[in-house]
Amino acid sequence: MYSLLLVIIYIAFISLGLPDSLVGSAWPVMHRDLQVPVSYMGIITMLISGGTILSSLFADRLTRKFGTGLVTAVSVFLTAAALFGFSVSDSFLLLCIWAVPYGLGAGAVDASLNNYVALHYASRHMSWLHCFWGVGCSVSPYIMSYALTGRSDWGMGFRIVSVIQIVLTALLFLSLPLWRKAAAAAPQTTLPAQTDDPGTASSGETASAKPLTIRRMLRMKGVPLVLATFWAYCALESTTGIWASSYLVQHRGIDAETAAMFASLFYLGITFGRFLSGFVADRLGDRRLIRIGILTVLAGAALVLLPLPIHFPALAGLIVIGLGCAPIYPSIIHSTPANFGAENSQAIIGVQMASAYLGSTFMPPLFGLLAAHVSIGLYPAYLLLFGGLMLFTQKRLYADR
Repeated sequence: MYSLLLVIIYIAFISLGLPDSLVGSAWPVMHRDLQVPVSYMGIITMLISGGTILSSLFADRLTRKFGTGLVTAVSVFLTAAALFGFSVSDSFLLLCIWAVPYGLGAGAVDASLNNYVALHYASRHMSWLHCFWGVGCSVSPYIMSYALTGRSDWGMGFRIVSVIQIVLTALLFLSLPLWRKAAAAAPQTTLPAQTDDPGTASSGETASAKPLTIRRMLRMKGVPLVLATFWAYCALESTTGIWASSYLVQHRGIDAETAAMFASLFYLGITFGRFLSGFVADRLGDRRLIRIGILTVLAGAALVLLPLPIHFPALAGLIVIGLGCAPIYPSIIHSTPANFGAENSQAIIGVQMASAYLGSTFMPPLFGLLAAHVSIGLYPAYLLLFGGLMLFTQKRLYADR
């Protein structure tokens, strides 16, 4: 039963990644067709992020009331409807309207599924599931490219992904009895394996009488530290990916084609790194994987910073940062029940997701202001700042554990 459900969750994680890179890959054509400035993509992404943050914060209440399976199915349906809405939109205002359910669906399913896997499956599955998210995120630009070839019809790209999401929605609704059986079969008092112990997570899940409020969570020992870690991680990951090419071209004098290739290898490093970390996750434990990942990120950022006349260290540094990023996000998520209790994990993971989106939404534009008014050469120092913050918060988090 758990194996079959795991297959469905793997498929769901691919689906989670599919919409994430669609808007960016289509926008060069979309903004011309809609006759709006290219900068308006920032408005769309902010609306999507706002919906994602909101639904992440309410994921605990929704999951307690309706269960993970139903929340996941309805959330994927919301995303599918929003994608279809994008495909038929002929004005920027309509895109803004459809961006709201686009984000609402993404946040709830992300928080609910991550918590379910953290409670019921071993650390290796969390790494591999996030690897599958990377697969989905990598595939969608190819879908959009196929749709744009010859016809320049970005709406077709959104419709294709919408149909994929609708098929997944049907699969999730058909699997609801399986979710209920799994919930009924799960012990009610056990917790996942400790983050530094080998072995698999238990299938336990408990629920407190009332949902945790944000104020209560922030008063819990260690929660502000893990939120700061998540915020810093997503700020670093997003800034690295968005500004890598510009830094290499403008500050290092590397040609645009080479810069674009190595910027894409950063994301490949994350995906491949999560695939590899799955093989050692249960042996090393979440805490060690997080520490190794952060130190690897710092090493990669230091390579980018080195003022050498040759470009290879900086280019290699981007790949190293990607490999370092790989285990951090899934390991922090998977360690949440062990750190704060299974009865609190859904609420805390929801707030972690909200914190993550705050980092990925606002910190890359902040670096854009620094690049414009100071120097784009600050790029590696900016990354080192977030890497150092992660190292500090993680040491503080586990100091008394």
